[in-house]
Amino acid sequence: MKRILYTIFLSASISSCQNKIPQQNAEILYFGGPIITMEDTSLQVEAVAIKDGKILFAGTKSDAERFSEPATKMINLNGKTLLPGFIDVHGHLTSRAGMMDVVDLSPEPYGTVNSIEDLQNTIKNYIKDKKITDQQPIIGNGYDDAIMTEHRHPTKAELDVISKTNPIIVIHASGHASVANSAMLKLLGITESSKDPEGGHIGRDKKTGKLNGKLEENASFNALLVITEKMGKGKNTEAHAMENLMKAQNEWLSYGQTTICDGRTMGESVALLEKAASQHLLKADVVYFPDYEYFKKDFNSFKPKYMKYENHLKLAGFKFSDDGSPQGKTAWLTQPYLVPPEGQSKDYKGFPIFTDETLYNDLKVLFQNHITAQLHVNGDAAIDQAIRVIQRLKDENIYKPELRATLIHVQNSRPDHIQKIKELGVIPSYFSTHAYLWGDWHYSSVFGPERASFISPANSALKAGIIFTIHHDAPVTPPDLITAVYAAVNRKTRSGMILGPNERISTLEALKAITINGAYQLQEENRKGSIKPGKLADFVILDQNPLTTTPENLRNIKVLETIKEGNSVYKRN
Repeated sequence: MKRILYTIFLSASISSCQNKIPQQNAEILYFGGPIITMEDTSLQVEAVAIKDGKILFAGTKSDAERFSEPATKMINLNGKTLLPGFIDVHGHLTSRAGMMDVVDLSPEPYGTVNSIEDLQNTIKNYIKDKKITDQQPIIGNGYDDAIMTEHRHPTKAELDVISKTNPIIVIHASGHASVANSAMLKLLGITESSKDPEGGHIGRDKKTGKLNGKLEENASFNALLVITEKMGKGKNTEAHAMENLMKAQNEWLSYGQTTICDGRTMGESVALLEKAASQHLLKADVVYFPDYEYFKKDFNSFKPKYMKYENHLKLAGFKFSDDGSPQGKTAWLTQPYLVPPEGQSKDYKGFPIFTDETLYNDLKVLFQNHITAQLHVNGDAAIDQAIRVIQRLKDENIYKPELRATLIHVQNSRPDHIQKIKELGVIPSYFSTHAYLWGDWHYSSVFGPERASFISPANSALKAGIIFTIHHDAPVTPPDLITAVYAAVNRKTRSGMILGPNERISTLEALKAITINGAYQLQEENRKGSIKPGKLADFVILDQNPLTTTPENLRNIKVLETIKEGNSVYKRN
């Protein structure tokens, strides 16, 4: 009898507690539009309450109102859609900041440079409009032979037509190659007798053997480091670099991202990020992955910073660039490119950056210290190498799946990679926008129909039960995750062809890839990626509901507001 009375009393007490006014009052309450949580148990709710930068409640509007008081800010979405803030798992914030002052050579749909003549005229106009003096170096960024009408890279001679006195270098859209004019090659100290650096190529004319101005992989990266160092010694350079970093941050915020990635931090960029954090200038969380080869000697100084946010900045691991770009035809393949780049033979397959032993030894150091890595792998040979090396480390009980090492891009993936990736316990992060921007190029010039149809195989990963993410790789494209979602869902190329229809995924799965899955990749799923009590109040407000609009319309969705920990950090005018 006592037990029955106790049970009745306990049930009554619980019921009474449930009906009481909550002890905490919300500072902000959102309602009046679709709120997509990314939580499978309750995918959509009517309202969400915020306190101290965290989610206090998510559920019905009537229950949410119990958390309100006269001072609570009531925000009516007026039919607009609220989602978790988008998570950038692989972009290049400091690289974009460094490119703020360069000549924009992007082709359609983001720019207007659609031919080599356009490129020449754009730089000539820049020299004229900016009143550039003789011998002042000029950097252009974003030219794309895949889209330009000539379908080839410009040459040293074509850049010499622009100027023989101004050192000029133009960077390929992929970031993995560049072309320099004669004055720039002289400035860089590259002569006819120069040898290829390890992991890079200096281009030469196939007929004459003379320099043609093209620099690939480490030859290009090394050149850009030299140029930026030479150009970065002027007055107020540090203040200007910080100003450009803030501009880049605002660009990411305008695309709805509350977590921003710097996926290959090099040079002075680590110090720049740390200074921005110390001055409380970071509005979003910034996760950075220093280039391991560049900072190897400084590894011990990085270790204490791992996975610890300080003023919105976190060291999230280290980056390895294992090969190049498929659209730039420097990615490392097991089968030749369909159409080899100019100057290469028909059996050309690109090339690796590391030997297996170098990659093994470097990753071993990281994994033994329980630190994760992002591995840039575009070609299937590079994917094979990453799987081979990490499998060896796993067999030696050094790599643990809980480290969540990530394979970045994974473009030229093969069907046999899927099960290997699952068993290995690594995360594939797909650059799905390739299907839209470069799908036609991959189909007709890079891979051919069969291989091109399996780029970014998100549906195969989904069916295998693999957690995957999607990224934008800015500034290769703008930091535009909505277009990445559009591409993953539709896989429609610029010409309108459906490239690999079997690899299309639903809008919901694509959104998970840039929210909750992104949080998982960065080991933050307990505090980000979905709208759930206790998590950070990181949100994005869209003008349309992506789950109810047509797949073809996804790319037209606009970010109206970005909210970080309850504070509005971007609002569309």
